[in-house]
Amino acid sequence: MSLIQPPQIPFDDPRLTASRADLVRELRAFLPDDAVLERLEEVRPYECDGLSAYRQLPLLVVLPRTLDEVQQVLRLCHARRVPVVARGAGTGLSGGALPRGDGVVLSLARFTRILELDPLARTARVEPGVRNLAISEAAAPHGLYYAPDPSSQIACTIGGNVAENSGGVHCLKYGLTVHNVLSVKLVTMEGELIELGSAALDSAGYDLLALYIGSEGMLGVTVEATVKLLPVPERAQALLAAYDDVERAGQAVGEIIAAGIIPAGLEMMDGPAIQAAEAFVHAGYPTDAAAILICEIDGTEQEVAEEGRRVRDLLLASGATEVRASSDDAERLRFWKGRKAAFPAVGRISPDYYCMDGTIPRRALPDVLRRTAELSAQYGLRVANVFHAGDGNLHPLILFDANQPGELERTEELGGRILELCVEVGGTITGEHGVGIEKINQMCVQFSPEELGQFHAVKAAFDPQGLLNPGKGVPTPRRCSEYRQLPTHAHHSHTHDHH
Repeated sequence: MSLIQPPQIPFDDPRLTASRADLVRELRAFLPDDAVLERLEEVRPYECDGLSAYRQLPLLVVLPRTLDEVQQVLRLCHARRVPVVARGAGTGLSGGALPRGDGVVLSLARFTRILELDPLARTARVEPGVRNLAISEAAAPHGLYYAPDPSSQIACTIGGNVAENSGGVHCLKYGLTVHNVLSVKLVTMEGELIELGSAALDSAGYDLLALYIGSEGMLGVTVEATVKLLPVPERAQALLAAYDDVERAGQAVGEIIAAGIIPAGLEMMDGPAIQAAEAFVHAGYPTDAAAILICEIDGTEQEVAEEGRRVRDLLLASGATEVRASSDDAERLRFWKGRKAAFPAVGRISPDYYCMDGTIPRRALPDVLRRTAELSAQYGLRVANVFHAGDGNLHPLILFDANQPGELERTEELGGRILELCVEVGGTITGEHGVGIEKINQMCVQFSPEELGQFHAVKAAFDPQGLLNPGKGVPTPRRCSEYRQLPTHAHHSHTHDHH
């Protein structure tokens, strides 16, 4: 049995069938027929998000089109004590949008309008179903773009980005979603509309906007966001450095930052990830390298020329076997194409893969890479490493075959060990994928019972009945005590005070 997934509730459970019929009747009183999905084949596409190892069929799915419909759905579910899981594009990787068998999936897929784009204020007001990349496409004629760029930006939506506080390859210089959103309109579980933040750079009172961004759909349902737009840099250049030693590549990352250079992006891939990506997209990567670093510099022509020279010298001095600089924008995008396609590329060389997401202090990078390789050997599972090296956000991809009995459980355990290693060196269990259900056990390692109690108090302030995305993000005290008693956890547990 999986250490993580909650027990399954059968779709045809007789107790659910009766409540489904009642709920459908009440929903159809104010929603069009095509906005309520109740049949097995209709709800099946919603059984999981990007973490497809864990699945659960929802009671039913609703697809409202207007703010009023969203409010009515939530009021009805609140009155009937029915759990609700809000869902965007379903590209999340931590099971954050995993449905409840006794709950409703509230899809925001029909909220796809860019409501306003103001080139003078450099802002865009958008609905939650707008794709990340669509904002930059709409802003491009004005010489502007939206900076956070998750690898799934072609498909992922702003509502999901807000829920997970998404980053992307350029977050080192330009920040995460929380640094690029000015305000959010959300609907509470009771159906009330609230606006957090404002169009100004700061607003009075507690910073509830920062609290809400990254809360994984547990505090409210996002219905609108106002985001910052930035001017497209005059020039951008990417440098690609190859290394014959992974730890040396890790040390080079720290040396670039220590030199006072903040690249637009600084990414690293190890040998298995390089080979998979090159076979998939033919980006021109050196497939015999143990690791590559991709470093992007942007700004004025003069800044890029000067910083590009400095970074090149630093890379060569740190032991790079070769350094290439992109000669034009097409080549720069080709360097990035391999990195952004790394996850699907790895899917071609393994029946399944499990993508982890921990963050560590940069100085710990060489040590964590070495210890991850040791754990990989110990568990007999291959690990391909892809990460946002500049901000220490690791994405180890554990390759496994779910058809082999016990292999998923072994993979989960290895993933948990890697995340607990991140905490041990002073890091955290997630950088941008969120906790969802995937990392809920590791929350018990990173936080004390008192800290988890405060998280529960925040949740209760927004959602007293605990109906919004229940069972995600914050573990119960009982779950933590059970996890700490597991034999697989007992031999490597440690008390960690991260203050």
